[in-house]
Amino acid sequence: MDFICLLLLNIFLLRTCSASPPNFVLLFADDLGFGDLGCYGHPSSLTPNLDRLATGGLRFTDFYCTSPVCSPSRASLLTGRYQTRSGIYPGVLYPGSIGGLPLNETTIAEVLKPLGYATAAVGKWHLGFGAKGMFLPTKQGFDHYLGIPYSHDMGPCRNLTCFPPDVKCFGLCDVGTVTVPLMHNEVIKQQPVNFLDLERAYSDFATTFITTSAKKKQPFFLYYPSHHTHYPQYAGPGAAGRSLRGPFGDALLEFDNTIGNLLTTLEKTGVINNTLVFFTSDNGPELMRMSRGGSAGPLKCGKGTTYEGGMREPAIAFWPGTIRPGVTHEIGSILDILPTIASLAGAKLPQVMLDGVDMTEILVNQGKSKRETMMFYPTDPNEMYGLFALRLGKYKAHFYTRGATHSGTTPDQDCPVFAVLKAHNPLLFSTWRLTPQSTTLSPWWEDLTSKPKHKDLIK
Repeated sequence: MDFICLLLLNIFLLRTCSASPPNFVLLFADDLGFGDLGCYGHPSSLTPNLDRLATGGLRFTDFYCTSPVCSPSRASLLTGRYQTRSGIYPGVLYPGSIGGLPLNETTIAEVLKPLGYATAAVGKWHLGFGAKGMFLPTKQGFDHYLGIPYSHDMGPCRNLTCFPPDVKCFGLCDVGTVTVPLMHNEVIKQQPVNFLDLERAYSDFATTFITTSAKKKQPFFLYYPSHHTHYPQYAGPGAAGRSLRGPFGDALLEFDNTIGNLLTTLEKTGVINNTLVFFTSDNGPELMRMSRGGSAGPLKCGKGTTYEGGMREPAIAFWPGTIRPGVTHEIGSILDILPTIASLAGAKLPQVMLDGVDMTEILVNQGKSKRETMMFYPTDPNEMYGLFALRLGKYKAHFYTRGATHSGTTPDQDCPVFAVLKAHNPLLFSTWRLTPQSTTLSPWWEDLTSKPKHKDLIK
């Protein structure tokens, strides 16, 4: 009996030691609101693959970005640090911006490289270009890159086609600048970018990367920050006209189709049970675009504001056999992705002050979060008006509030740019929870001040 036990123990240890390190696929939507997905309550979104992730994975109800605009959130996602540490503020980076994510900041890709991981980024970078491409992904730990180095509206789009057969892009985008390029590593592959063919190129690039890494039995990290639901929306023949939400829904469907291709590739290569797929978004919806701008669902305001609609995001973690299906009400953030990946891979953390915490206990055991607080910074933090709001446990305090151009055209007078900066003493709210069975909100807030009710969490 002792011999059998010893043999079984040796077999277990051998399997444990020889187990392949986990792979990571990080999906980052652009301007996607809390209420934009069917699995978060939207009645007409067509996203079968994201719904599959939600059904088979863990769905967050209280997951936050760190900024209500693009570049700062992307910096926080890849470094596990608030943008106020890396200096990616105010606002976002532009094609002519001199700077970018500092090269002494450590990205997720750079955390994994010492362990032999293959790394690739595909899609929207938006963390700087710099002189001779010094801030591109290939300078930040990524072996391969295919994408647009900034937002795809940062160039003229008057004569560009966004939907087949020849439907021109909605709006003018940035007039008076050069056309948007598609880059492969550090070389311009196409300019202007062909929106009708862009997603096929992204899908082919990403699936080839997974297939190649799997054949080599090399662990991999794929980072896919999509452009799709950002203005102007676009979609190729496979998705155009196929949703029930017009251009926004078609763009979301095309993004979802690529996610389906990635899942199929993970299955065909036999690595899906050894891969964490994590999905979330950079900030809330651009409500000023109305039907082309997404939905915050029941949350207040959207992009550009520190209200919940601007910074609470959909988030799904999917890992068959490791993550049990369910819903968690624990607080999470894009800050927590780097330390979580590092923990799961057995990688060393950067020797700097991190603001993220390890979410492994939430993902694997649906346990408690190590995160108690979440800070809400405006798009332009400064010494006088740095921290706009703070969440501690179930409570959220607003010290300052302000509307934004991105959240215009809504009936809520607190959302548009005309809602000027207001100081509070503070406004305090209790955030209640979603029921695990549905996305029904009953209720999300409770005013704990003597002031008139100020609906932070609902419209």
